[in-house]
Amino acid sequence: MKQQLSPKLYELEKVKFIIKDATGLDIAYAYDDLVFAEHGLFLLQYLDNESTQFACWFNAEVYEKEEIKIFDSLVKTALLNKSTITYKGRFCMKEKVGSEEIEIEFVDL
Repeated sequence: MKQQLSPKLYELEKVKFIIKDATGLDIAYAYDDLVFAEHGLFLLQYLDNESTQFACWFNAEVYEKEEIKIFDSLVKTALLNKSTITYKGRFCMKEKVGSEEIEIEFVDL
């Protein structure tokens, strides 16, 4: 059974610092357990309430060389902040027909 995470316990400032320090990017959007980096390049997903474990998903449109560079930097910065980031795969964003909502499709490795 999957543990339910409580959003009120998420440390958004810690994630914001890790993303900014590692990539120079800001947070574009945070929803539930997902934190989107600027330009939708990647997102981090909370895997625990202590903000020590994250999954990293990259936009399918990001070039592989750029993805590797960004991921390496995120991992190093996370370790310095007593956290770990695991590469999970890629995602695609699609606008829902007749709506302003975005649909996210995750592609696991």
